[in-house]
Amino acid sequence: MLVHTSAVAVLKLKNLELTAVEGSDVHVRMLAAPVNPSDINMIQGNYGLLPKLPAVGGNEGVGQVVAVGSSVSRLKPGDWVIPASAGLGTWRTEAVFSEETLIGIPKDIPLQSAATLGVNPCTAYRMLVDFEQLQPGDSVIQNASNSGVGQAVIQIASALRLKTINVVRDRPDIQKLTDRLKNLGADYVLTEEELRIPETKNIFKDLPLPRLALNCVGGKSSTELLRHLAPGGTMVTYGGMAKQPVTASVSLLIFKDLRLRGFWLSQWKKNHSSDEFKELILTLCDFIRQGQLTAPACSEVPLQDYQQALEASMKPFVSAKQILTM
Repeated sequence: MLVHTSAVAVLKLKNLELTAVEGSDVHVRMLAAPVNPSDINMIQGNYGLLPKLPAVGGNEGVGQVVAVGSSVSRLKPGDWVIPASAGLGTWRTEAVFSEETLIGIPKDIPLQSAATLGVNPCTAYRMLVDFEQLQPGDSVIQNASNSGVGQAVIQIASALRLKTINVVRDRPDIQKLTDRLKNLGADYVLTEEELRIPETKNIFKDLPLPRLALNCVGGKSSTELLRHLAPGGTMVTYGGMAKQPVTASVSLLIFKDLRLRGFWLSQWKKNHSSDEFKELILTLCDFIRQGQLTAPACSEVPLQDYQQALEASMKPFVSAKQILTM
């Protein structure tokens, strides 16, 4: 069990006693749990939701039900479950949770897809659907396109027959990354530098200006996304990797009437019922079954090697998500 004992990445493995299974309790054996940027932010103490310390790390993952209490009605031994909300603490081998903190999911999807289902694909789907009424043939522009959310956006947009313009940071293996994103369904892949050159406007001879921009970076990158938005379009910010503010010129706001919005899945869950979250999960499972949504590129790491996984997840230009296996 991974417990972080302070807000500054102090993590250690620790054996804790399991409580007895009673009433609405569910004994879960964890199968796999990813290391997400939000997990790191939470450990560093700069996330919008912080647990009481000491706490178990990890906000996402998949487990299998071992036993249930007498008043549990929705789950049975053998079922796969994921956290209903953040802060559950998934970096552990097993735990006893309350039934309402868990959502049952189908077992006929790949383990890596199940482990990474509850955060990034949910964020991608909601941002594509909730802010603009997009129709097949419309386009979306995004930065951090090789992130977990970015890869999900590419695939879900492709399934919805939307075109994507995908911006990434330049790197030594840029062609390899471009090919991988295009294999997922990306229509265009550009570096931040390429997005700034005048010739980029030629792309929009072949497709409509994007009405939706998805920003996970901030700073200059988000300003460039805004420049390419259609009049009346919306930029949704869901992350700030550059740790720089979003800057929108007055002329873009006045003459193009652009909208700046934010999205946080935890807030969406607070505003919606658990049944609506379950419906979202089942929609994504349908995409997975149809081969339209795959897990991001993953590296599986045994739980006891958690330090290796955390270090790898914080390196620049990471192209594989670290998944702790129990």
